[in-house]
Amino acid sequence: MDACSWRVPRKIPIVKFTAAAGVLAIGLLFDDGDVVRLVLAAMVTAGLAGWGARDLIAPVRIAADTDGLTVVTGLAGRRRLAWSQIEGVRVDTRPRLGMRTETLEIDAGDTILLFSESDLGTPPSDVAATLSRLSPP
Repeated sequence: MDACSWRVPRKIPIVKFTAAAGVLAIGLLFDDGDVVRLVLAAMVTAGLAGWGARDLIAPVRIAADTDGLTVVTGLAGRRRLAWSQIEGVRVDTRPRLGMRTETLEIDAGDTILLFSESDLGTPPSDVAATLSRLSPP
């Protein structure tokens, strides 16, 4: 295994853009001449559309090889981390709304990077297992 990458599933930005269109439609339908409602709907729509655009601009959240990781930071920036810069990789599991959620945590010293299953397209525990196989002993 030389290199692996994990990306946002294609359905996630579609859901975000659909929600943005729905919020805008509801805002236009129920504005009743109220500018505040329309502005609020436009702001929520812009936020959802921006969030979906990030998934299209930088869909690969983590790329790993035997030298280290490349992770998405900020809106669409990338940061390369050598394995020596990574202090730990762990999965945080918490019960939430009757379900179990997992978050992949990558400790890079001064930064902790967090990734959910919707960021990776696969359970974080599977990603952590693969990263442990790729990292040097």
